[in-house]
Amino acid sequence: MKRTDVITCVVSAACALLAGVPAVAAPVVYELDPLHTFPSIEFPHMDISIWRGKFDRSKGTVVLDRAARSGRVEVEIDTASINFGLDAMDEKARGEEWFDVAQYPSATYVGDLRFDGDTPVAVDGQFTFRGKTLPLTLTLNSFKCIEHPYYKKEVCGADAYGELNWGAYGMKYSEFGQGDAGRVTLRIQVEAMPKSD
Repeated sequence: MKRTDVITCVVSAACALLAGVPAVAAPVVYELDPLHTFPSIEFPHMDISIWRGKFDRSKGTVVLDRAARSGRVEVEIDTASINFGLDAMDEKARGEEWFDVAQYPSATYVGDLRFDGDTPVAVDGQFTFRGKTLPLTLTLNSFKCIEHPYYKKEVCGADAYGELNWGAYGMKYSEFGQGDAGRVTLRIQVEAMPKSD
């Protein structure tokens, strides 16, 4: 057999073997659906009731690499879009003693997905609020991907929550800024679809 024939055989065999190896899946970038993503907060009011408010405007992305069991979450919240269902409360929250939206118009959460087997179970990240960035882990109550019944492409959804204290971020309003009174649960429920090119 000629040397060129040997080389051809080797190359052909290698190509045949590689053809049977599945391609490595690339990370997928998902864009948060603003119509189905509403970060929210809840906190005690004088230990006699629980106040809840949601943010009507947010945006962000999730990068998911299933093969590597890794991912990245980035969420930006428009703090002026707070909605407690009570205008007076919304205005108070936007003021200098609370969110101070004139100086800090957004809050952000950025973190890395933590997996248990093939399933994301938490996000280890950092929350930036009122200009201060501190560590914050969000636990995933649920995470699921399906084919969207209308758009006929994949959609993923998750429900995440974590606890923080407003006092650590410099909240000036005394009732909500210190000790247990400053305890806040942050929830971020999201739906996202692969980002269009």
